[in-house]
Amino acid sequence: MEYIQLIAGLLLLLFSADYLVKGGVGLASKLNISPLVIGMTVIAFGTSAPELIVSTNAAISGHPEIALGNVIGSNIANIGLILGITALILPIPVSKASIKNDGPVMVLASILFILAAYDGIITRWEGLFGFALLVGYTIYMIHKSRKENNANGGDDIDEDAAHLPVWKAFVFIIGACVGLAFGADLLVKGATTVATSFGVSQKVIGVTVVAFGTSLPELAASVVAALKKQTDISIGNIIGSNLFNILSVIGLSSAIHPIGLNFAEFKPDFIWMLMFSILILVLIYPINKNISIFKSSNQNKLKALTNFDGGILGRISGLILIGLYIFYIYRLF
Repeated sequence: MEYIQLIAGLLLLLFSADYLVKGGVGLASKLNISPLVIGMTVIAFGTSAPELIVSTNAAISGHPEIALGNVIGSNIANIGLILGITALILPIPVSKASIKNDGPVMVLASILFILAAYDGIITRWEGLFGFALLVGYTIYMIHKSRKENNANGGDDIDEDAAHLPVWKAFVFIIGACVGLAFGADLLVKGATTVATSFGVSQKVIGVTVVAFGTSLPELAASVVAALKKQTDISIGNIIGSNLFNILSVIGLSSAIHPIGLNFAEFKPDFIWMLMFSILILVLIYPINKNISIFKSSNQNKLKALTNFDGGILGRISGLILIGLYIFYIYRLF
């Protein structure tokens, strides 16, 4: 039975991710905003639903420290594991906007998160302030994207998805988010049962299977978006999810119940989270310095990439991210 859960969960994840990307691209076209912004808002918020549910429930039940660990672990997994795997499957072109604006904002949010936690408590006012920052930045992104699209004629997006009516795009997105949540739940339950039958400890299951499971929606959405050449959605989903986790999940959780913590206990994890946030910007390198990586494989891909005005997160960078994530998990034991 557990193997059926594993397979059903995986298929539901892939199926839902496909429709999430279709709906996101269609909505971007109809609202005249870039796929990057859709990735950082609608898709990122949708794929972060498991973290929001877990953290909010933890705060309500009087265990706000679980909310903290959930967000830190998820943000590390999103970059080290999810973005690493996505880049390993297909090198990800990254826009100037992500390199110059969105990435640094993610780093800044991580620093604010650490500063808020430094005194041993994240207060209601700090949580509400973080949530207000997210709302303000989201409005700014949408306004800026619409203005740029009007000036530049919009982004190149999938023609079939672009013709989706707005109502159908919303149905795709909402239905896909529900499917991702159920798919991740099935996969985690199946994997946990299998792991237990092989004598794996609950601690190992918690920091591997469950942690990976909460990030499965991001993985599915990012990989499918990359395979569909919607790489802005891929990178936007991860950056947006991490921003949402810090400013909304922690913001709302601490607004419900102030989050008390032993900062010294969480300090190493905060450092790893900040390091991954900075590292992603370091590993995104300019196209013109790395043409040789693609020369031998696909000339058409090379032509498309060299016309791209930004940077790229390549397979070597993906391997580095995955390797560091594995080391992070290893040091937990």
